[in-house]
This record gives sequence, structure tokens and C-alpha cells, in this order.
Amino acid sequence: MNAKAAVEAALFSAAGNLRISEMAEKTGLTEEEVRTALLDLRRDYDMRESAIMIAKIGGEYRMMLRTEYTECAGSFSKAEMTPGMMRTLSTIAYNQPVLQSDLFKIRGPRTYDDVHALTEMGFVSAKKSGQTKELTTTKKFSEYFGIGSTRKDDIRKWIESQAKNMG
Repeated sequence: MNAKAAVEAALFSAAGNLRISEMAEKTGLTEEEVRTALLDLRRDYDMRESAIMIAKIGGEYRMMLRTEYTECAGSFSKAEMTPGMMRTLSTIAYNQPVLQSDLFKIRGPRTYDDVHALTEMGFVSAKKSGQTKELTTTKKFSEYFGIGSTRKDDIRKWIESQAKNMG
């Protein structure tokens, strides 16, 4: 079996991030073969300037679109989030931790439905804080958008860079 092709197939078909040990176990390859295949794949995708990349998020790997191609691909795929939900999510991400009561002042009554949906999707964590909830983004949020970090400052910088790229 071609190790690089096996790792590529695993990453392509996985619903989430994969650990090296998990790929090794399920493909029958050694962890060293998986590491080498990952390095080769990352280099291959970078050299040919592919819209696809192999992202390392913490100690896990994922195949995903490069940020600059997500808008193009979005026109072909069904949106999981409405534009309003996306604005609510970006407001939470940029200002986190943020109280739901403060978010309500910014986003209005739709806040409650958006927060409920975003929590169900696993992008937002809500913890009771007095009469309201304190909202933060989750690891899934960072992984989904390919940010590569769950640190508040890194997320804010990523959002700012996305805003610059769009304008």
C-alpha cells in the first residue's frame, strides 16, 4: 500500500481531525510512515499551490480548504450558518468572553436563537453567569475555520486578517 495515498484517503474521508496514532492504527502503517506521508502531502499541496491544504491543529491533522478559497467554494456548497449566525459567531469570537446580555445589546433579539444554534453546532460554549450566560468559542470553532489556535488573541488576529482580505 502507498503510505502517502493511504494517509491522504484517511484525511479526505475523515469527518474531523485525526491523530497520527489513529491514522497508523487504522491504515496499518507505522507512526513514522504516517509522519513522513503527512510531511510529503503538505509539501505536495504547497508546491502546486492547491486550494486544499493539510492543516496541523494542535497534535491533530485535517484536510481543508485554504482560507482564500472558502468564498469560492461556498457558492457550491449549502451554507451551514446563515449570514446572521455568522455575524453573531464572529462577534462572540472577537469579544470573548462576552455576556449574552451584552451580545443582545449589539445583535438584538436574534441573539438567543443564534446562540442556541451555535451552541448546538458546537462552535460556542455557554456557561451560566448570574442571570445571563458567558459565551466563548470552542476548539471546534478554531478547527472548523482553520485558525490553528484556541487562544483569544490569535482568534482576534485571524478575524482581523480575514476582514482585511475581504475589504
